Amino acid sequence: MARLFLARLAQAVLVMLAVTAIAFAMFRFVGDPVQLMAREDASIAEREALRASLGLNDAIVIQYGRFLGRVVQGDLGISYRNQREVLALIAERAPATLELVLAATILALALGIPAGVLCALRPNGVLSRLVQAVSLVGISVPTFVTGTFLILVFAVNLQLLPSFGRGQIVDIGGWSTGFLTPSGRRALILPALTLALYSTTLIMRLVRSEMIDIMSTDYIRYARARGLPARRIHFRLALKNALMPVITVTGLQVGSLIAFAIVTETVFQWPGLGLLFMQAVIFVDIPVMTAYLLLVALVFVAINTVVDILYAVIDPRLRERAG
Repeated sequence: MARLFLARLAQAVLVMLAVTAIAFAMFRFVGDPVQLMAREDASIAEREALRASLGLNDAIVIQYGRFLGRVVQGDLGISYRNQREVLALIAERAPATLELVLAATILALALGIPAGVLCALRPNGVLSRLVQAVSLVGISVPTFVTGTFLILVFAVNLQLLPSFGRGQIVDIGGWSTGFLTPSGRRALILPALTLALYSTTLIMRLVRSEMIDIMSTDYIRYARARGLPARRIHFRLALKNALMPVITVTGLQVGSLIAFAIVTETVFQWPGLGLLFMQAVIFVDIPVMTAYLLLVALVFVAINTVVDILYAVIDPRLRERAG
């Protein structure tokens, strides 16, 4: 087990090193930092002095080593646009994104699992077919189209929910949240629903597939032969075993939701990391773009590493192969 853990940890470190190399290439070769940081009337001598102070005249290997050292220490640079530390900007915007992702994950599980069970137990029913047809829409329509449609219906026509912003928020120990205010909860509904649609469809289809496979196994037939109630067979036996891959996929989807919240946050002007990244792209704010890339990569690598280790804990065969 220790050998497997060390192997997965080494793989994670190698992946992050590769990502830092990509981030450094973005930081170094996308745009000219001197051109972006210097004032418009700066002389050539002042620009050269700024270039020397930034270490841009050093060899690429030395610059990468310096960049890697700063990243390890948590120094992600200064935002060109905001003239603030990038780490402070991320810490300020992260609660909004994490709150949105948490709400979308809960919503996806709350909708996807019952829908999957329904489609598995009554595959030829009218409601089941309707749910599967709607799921095709959820997985096919782009996020910005879904978000715009929801704004048109619930914010413009019905005027039930706000179309942008986060509503009123409160600070608890440096953590901002809208869960504790009515306007914050109302503002969360539309972006969370938009972000959750794809994950809901994925979870629903996974639960349906797993349930259908499990319902045809021998131990389910034996449970039926013993005369166990259908509710117990469906929910205590079949659904319980079907949820294992669902939990795994949901964990991986959390990283995807953080990464792909960019479109949703832009549509609803949600003040999170995704909107910060889009603003950085518009203003060519390279330090913020680089930091976002590193953060998303770290989330994906951490989740995948934890999932691999949990698989080994659950399945002894993986431990034997690693040994």
